[in-house]
Amino acid sequence: MEPRHRKTLRKIAGSNIRFDCPMRLYTTYRVGGNAAALYRAQDMGGLLRVLAFLKAESVPWLVLGKGSNVLIGDRGYDGVVIRLRGALAELKGSRREGVLEAGGGAVNRRLLAVCSNEGFGGLEFLAGIPGTAGGAVAMNAGASGRETGEVVDRVELAIPGKEAFQVLPKDLNFGYRRCSLPDGAVVTRAWFAVRSDDSDVVSRRIAENLEQRRKKQPHGFPSAGSVFRNPPGDSAGRLVERAGLKGERLGGAVISPEHANWIVNTGGATAADIHGLMTMAREEVLRRTGIALEPEVRLIGV
Repeated sequence: MEPRHRKTLRKIAGSNIRFDCPMRLYTTYRVGGNAAALYRAQDMGGLLRVLAFLKAESVPWLVLGKGSNVLIGDRGYDGVVIRLRGALAELKGSRREGVLEAGGGAVNRRLLAVCSNEGFGGLEFLAGIPGTAGGAVAMNAGASGRETGEVVDRVELAIPGKEAFQVLPKDLNFGYRRCSLPDGAVVTRAWFAVRSDDSDVVSRRIAENLEQRRKKQPHGFPSAGSVFRNPPGDSAGRLVERAGLKGERLGGAVISPEHANWIVNTGGATAADIHGLMTMAREEVLRRTGIALEPEVRLIGV
């Protein structure tokens, strides 16, 4: 990013822009070099102005929720990392309409707290999935046989040079851990279909789902969840385990002895360590089975 870009961004975004931000503070792996800038978008108008400038100047950007499904390289990211806050992270439920409106930056944990308090059923499967509402839509996050795309009523998008607009689920072509967002689109708001339910029942389902995830997944070390997508009819974790790689270590990064599709940072890991284990696992599984594992974690600058 050029000095003139920084100067203009400071004028447009004011105190909501910071420069040379270490991404290890904003990702669940706790690794990553500096981003050229971190922008906290507080409202739609500000976001659209910044996006328009970035597009006009060909400055790259990416949207980061809780940083729970991303690996940013040790050299950092020479662009703008956008985080949705303020009005773009609000939550509003309507029992009459049967929807829960969530800003793209709304944290899943808060979303489920509203469901629990208000008696909104249908989103309990998101319990224990770190991230934000916008990230859940973009990645079609899922668990327990359910996916976000199944409960999306509509989605609001921001695209550089346009006014914000809404799309329906059919326009997003939801698939396994993906959806088809237009180039450069930011998920700024989503409406989820919910049903009226007893708040105690919703709370119990959320607690049960959390407990199931705790039993199946490693904890105690920084991680980014599942590293690879499950290939059709198989399990990425099973394939990596069968390749004999459980517990394999590179620097401070380890393929979890508890779940082979997780890589954990046991202390002092670098992005290169984590990516090196990913490469090792992918190559060994491919050699043994002919199956090419696809990353579920977004790779930025690695």
